[in-house]
Amino acid sequence: MTDQRPSADDAPSGYRRTLPWRIATGVAEFADRRIGWDKLPVPFGLGTLFGLRVKLRQENLHDTNRIPAVNVPKPAPLNGTAHLVNRTADGSYNDLDQPRMGMAGTRFGRNIPLDRIPPVSADDVLSEPNPRMVSRELLTRHEFIPAETVNSLVAAWLQFMVRDWFSHGTSPTDRAWSVPLRDDDPWPERPMRIMRTPDDPTRDPHAPAGTPDTRVNVSSHWWDASQIYGSSGEEQRALRTGENGKLRLWGDDGTPFPSDPDRDPSRVPGFWLGLAMMQTLFAKEHNAICDHLHAQYPGWDDEELFQRARLVNAALLAKIHTVEWTPAVISHPTTVTALRTNWWGLAGERVHNLFGRISGSEVISGIPGDETDHYGVPYAITEEFVAVYRMHPLVRDDWHLRAASDDATLREATLRELAGPEALKIMETVPMRDLLYSFGTLHPGLVTMHNFPKFLQEFERPDGHLQDLAATDILRSRELGVPRYNEFRRLLRLKPAKSFEELTENRDWADQIERVYGGDIEKVDLTVGLYAEKLPAGFAFSDTAFRIFILMASRRLNSDRFFTEYYTPEVYSNAGLRWIDDTTMGTVLLRHHPELRTALAGVENAFTPWNTAGRE
Repeated sequence: MTDQRPSADDAPSGYRRTLPWRIATGVAEFADRRIGWDKLPVPFGLGTLFGLRVKLRQENLHDTNRIPAVNVPKPAPLNGTAHLVNRTADGSYNDLDQPRMGMAGTRFGRNIPLDRIPPVSADDVLSEPNPRMVSRELLTRHEFIPAETVNSLVAAWLQFMVRDWFSHGTSPTDRAWSVPLRDDDPWPERPMRIMRTPDDPTRDPHAPAGTPDTRVNVSSHWWDASQIYGSSGEEQRALRTGENGKLRLWGDDGTPFPSDPDRDPSRVPGFWLGLAMMQTLFAKEHNAICDHLHAQYPGWDDEELFQRARLVNAALLAKIHTVEWTPAVISHPTTVTALRTNWWGLAGERVHNLFGRISGSEVISGIPGDETDHYGVPYAITEEFVAVYRMHPLVRDDWHLRAASDDATLREATLRELAGPEALKIMETVPMRDLLYSFGTLHPGLVTMHNFPKFLQEFERPDGHLQDLAATDILRSRELGVPRYNEFRRLLRLKPAKSFEELTENRDWADQIERVYGGDIEKVDLTVGLYAEKLPAGFAFSDTAFRIFILMASRRLNSDRFFTEYYTPEVYSNAGLRWIDDTTMGTVLLRHHPELRTALAGVENAFTPWNTAGRE
């Protein structure tokens, strides 16, 4: 049966459209265009970002569920009232009025109007310069360019988060895109084959030609730690011990990876050591939360302990990402303040810890505990959000693994030796404390031109398929109707680049991009533009990408009732909320690996470089 009911207007026309708000957003956009938010003193920069966020909420949230659908996923039948205070495995019933919102198997949203999603054909996807040419000419890493203000836990953490937020699912093996190759291309196959993104199984087969492209997220859209807990009841049951709320840990070192080959996560494309480390650390954190809650509430059974610990762990991940990871990678004073304001409000952490929320305003007291708000558009992760989070340059090619005790070399490894099943072999031979120390003292790559990991340009997947991920990143944005760089900026009301010299300050890059794109600035792919543009002070990625974060970072909190109206002692427990308040990434690391105390001494943010052992 076809469900053609629109779930919301295409744009939230009623959101803060009064004259004072129109003036405020107009002033913010004017100040940003004429001066730049990052050039203003912090208070004025904050005001400008606040106005820009309001405008983005008004104009850049668009609901793909307005497009007719068939066979939409159905939330599991309710069993009592547990869904009121527990996150469901598949993300359903987060919004009690629209229980399907954000659940696994529902569509990605968009940050551009649906009628501006460009139609996609093979000619569009494979147009010159084709994705492989862009990869070779503009993205190839000739020399590692480090992001010197952060450490490589930044890269591990980001993939750990991405595994929670979104996945388009397993690509079909038939109908692959065939990318023509030049005669001098060393790629071993002719032509290069890049597998397609899976089709939307809910798409109406009778939809008229020209209907905008839609795809589904096979993960829950919510920030619910589904990378730890799974996105289905079956997955979740397999992960649990059934005792005291805990997750299964395997082997002498207690990792969440079973030896059963049918459940081997290292066979899933994209698995590598950094992801394995984060999965292990926060599975252990879940069990530590269970121990704490069991001590505080000895009458709680396995189910109650599991559900409260899951809520606490998911909120902890959201907090760490909001007030530690993101301020580390965009460490401009204005953005650091803005991100902390998202969690604690302008009142700040100290006032929050002493008095709790002192205001009903998210600006004063932060988003957690505030009212749930979708800004008139049902919540979903968007395709544009996915596109700007393609940050593979963060990953190093070469890894110097060293001992936390004295910085002695344990082994030199390449990214190839840290990926897939090899990652688990490394974890069996190198202690976790030393792996964490090595990541904490090695810089990641800067998200910029000519800095894509070489291994990922010739990535052999566990199924044996050879893949150039740089070419794939370019192709994916084209395939999914994400606009090219200049059009992307226009749709965010940003000034497009009029010339290649205006696109980037690096004259060599400008010449290279102009040559590759045949002098047509409008053809420049989004990824290339994001990597080439000048970065604001303290940023490891582009200002254009940041505009999507301004919008979506707070939306992931505002729309989730477990971060807003249900972020209460009655749902989380007093002990659970205190755990979140008292915990940072540093305290998580030290709880499970106290041997890292010297490396972390005096380090305020665990995503910035740690102390090197043996150095005064």
